[in-house]
Amino acid sequence: MLPSALAVVWNPSRVAFSLFGHDVLWYGVMWVVGLALAYAVVYRLYKDQKLPQEKFEPLFLYCFCGILIGARLGHCLLYEPGYFLSHPVEMFLPVRQSADGGWRCTGYAGLASHGGTLGLMIALWLYVRKCKVNLMRVLDNIAIATPVTATFIRLGNLMNSEIVGKPTDSPLGFIFVQNGENFARYPGQLFEAGFYLLLFPVGLLLYRRFKAKVGTGFYFGWVLTCIFGFRFLVEFLKDVQEPWELDMVSAIGLNQGQMLSVPFFLLGLYCWLGGKYCKKLGETK
Repeated sequence: MLPSALAVVWNPSRVAFSLFGHDVLWYGVMWVVGLALAYAVVYRLYKDQKLPQEKFEPLFLYCFCGILIGARLGHCLLYEPGYFLSHPVEMFLPVRQSADGGWRCTGYAGLASHGGTLGLMIALWLYVRKCKVNLMRVLDNIAIATPVTATFIRLGNLMNSEIVGKPTDSPLGFIFVQNGENFARYPGQLFEAGFYLLLFPVGLLLYRRFKAKVGTGFYFGWVLTCIFGFRFLVEFLKDVQEPWELDMVSAIGLNQGQMLSVPFFLLGLYCWLGGKYCKKLGETK
């Protein structure tokens, strides 16, 4: 397939800068920026809702650990279980064993958004038990900030030339040179980043107009529905992440990312439409 003459030749350095002799990758920088912005947004939300500062202080640690552990385990167990179950050290530590038996630091090369979402939800459940804050209020506040983090994570994937789309001859294509390719693919990462970036201001506008809905699960459900609904659709333009997914696509027409998106989408709809358990757990009975 010949790429369009308008295709973007994508070949950025994965290294943002060096610090004390160690390369700092753009992917890591994007994660930090995304989490920092979400931290600032949730801080303002807590302040606006007059929630005690001491309730907010431990939140970041719970979120960071939940997202990182969940995303890592999600990738290892949902996409490469055969390898990582036989290499459990690499599942938990950012290292890779070489053919000669030595070890090298690689960073966490493999994080799954579905696992990160589940890990975050578990971490927030632990947080509310410890800090005695209403669960649905916390979920709604985190949801309002989530799209900005998701935006930067996908931009990090773009800088890494990973999670690429299917080949295309349209002017939307990117030629991912670092992957050894000379043909264009859909920039699936950029499509997701753009969509999440649109969700963020919409969520803030909704919050300004419907503050009373915080604590009902409305925002949590809205964000889950939008993010995983779009994720399901954009996967049709993305290449599979693991070769074994080709058999899944041949059999049912869907890949692993789409199958994992369905339960999150349904949970989102349930909460967005005011399911009875949201009312039971929320502040508005």
